[in-house]
Amino acid sequence: MTTRSADRPGPVAGVVVPAHDEERTIARLLSALTSDPDIALEVVVVCNGCADRTADVARRVALAPGGLSTVTVVELAAAGKPGALRRGDEATATFPRVYVDADVEITAASIAALAAALDGGLDGGPLAAGPERQVPRDGVDWPVRWYYDVWERLPQVRDGLFGRGVVALSAKGHARLRGLPSMLSDDLVMSEAFTPAERVIVPGAVVVVRPPRTLRDLVRRRVRVATGNAQADGAGLRGAAATTSPGMLARLVRERPSSAPKAGVFLAVALVARARARRAVRRGDFRTWLRDESSRAPAPLPPG
Repeated sequence: MTTRSADRPGPVAGVVVPAHDEERTIARLLSALTSDPDIALEVVVVCNGCADRTADVARRVALAPGGLSTVTVVELAAAGKPGALRRGDEATATFPRVYVDADVEITAASIAALAAALDGGLDGGPLAAGPERQVPRDGVDWPVRWYYDVWERLPQVRDGLFGRGVVALSAKGHARLRGLPSMLSDDLVMSEAFTPAERVIVPGAVVVVRPPRTLRDLVRRRVRVATGNAQADGAGLRGAAATTSPGMLARLVRERPSSAPKAGVFLAVALVARARARRAVRRGDFRTWLRDESSRAPAPLPPG
């Protein structure tokens, strides 16, 4: 375990980053979280089952001079996001608690905005928060661009906490999730645990989520999502409002007729992904994490 600490103001949030073989992205994320001179965060990176230099790179960022934040690097032998999240929770007592995927990009200022929106979990305030999502399309194949043009217009995608790689919880919100089972689509389950009135997307807090670059990688990612959705449906943890129906796609096309070809691409990808996901569902395989490597652009390493 590695920690950087000093005489600093208390952190505004505890940040848990589960990381499995993320040496190409972890420095970029941690540098953005720790370089702000005015915002203190308590960051815990849980390297789980890594066969690369994720932990070494994270330690170099942790020990580099920077802002007010502290970084703790924990290593687990076994790979698995649920175990990493639990270990991260054990390593910090700070609330609000923010869970951040290692391959997204978000700043300390955006984390602080999420924490402020939760108002310390006061009665009547939101219990969970997420940032606005940016999905850059540069260097991405056209079918992937078309898919995300439709996906981002879906009402559940605009309003839900999932698909952002970042979820912030108040202490009260965190307590609600303790009894929920571990799910492949953990962010969907987190989002669905709260009513629309209990969760908020915070204006000005921004996360960059890199999409797959190729159609093959997009389908691979969507197979994982479809498998996770089926698991959540089987457990009764996804409501009808979080699903995409043919009627919903039809409404989007009526609102913007020129998007009909894009909706066709979206539907084709969804059908292929669901068909392939059914094989995993029949096997009861809700552990295999079909990962997209094309979106993981190398991040510059910290000096040293």
